[in-house]
Amino acid sequence: MKTSKTVLLRGVDHLVFNTDDMAATIEFYCDVLGMRLVHVARTPRVVDQFGAGEPPVPYLRHYFFDMGNDSTIAFFEYPKGTAKGDRDALGTMQHCALHVSRADFEAAMHRLKAHGIPYVGPVDRVIRHSIYFYDNNGVRLEFTTFPSAEDFRTVDSLFQTRTEARSELASLYDDPTELERILGNMPLRD
Repeated sequence: MKTSKTVLLRGVDHLVFNTDDMAATIEFYCDVLGMRLVHVARTPRVVDQFGAGEPPVPYLRHYFFDMGNDSTIAFFEYPKGTAKGDRDALGTMQHCALHVSRADFEAAMHRLKAHGIPYVGPVDRVIRHSIYFYDNNGVRLEFTTFPSAEDFRTVDSLFQTRTEARSELASLYDDPTELERILGNMPLRD
């Protein structure tokens, strides 16, 4: 099998969630979390005319918030009464983790408390500290940071030793050749 050139992604352009109350979503993301609303639009009046994955309801609000570092989070506003999803079902998003500096991590906890938003944590995950909370739509969010005063590059912080990665991958792959192929493409620590 011939492999094509690797596609190098720059990062997340935008994540899109659903709401049934855009005004409350603006309040949460702007007032509680301190993000900026950067774009407001409507979906096309014709439902999915291009096969591009538009929602099944025409002319929905589609608003974008700046998450920093050239990434955005967006929302479609579905009609009231639209069924809620289950974050633990296949094909759904379990939670969205947002990287913040240590100083902003502390500030986020204070902001959440000041707005009466309950959160769990900080949870010590060894390679990072995290707090978990829900937005006004029931989307589970996580703020994550480095355990010390330093900051970190997200991908670099996840590197493992070859032994650690091989041990876990052995629970998924019975074929040693396939396991080594996957392991060979992973960036690893010494």
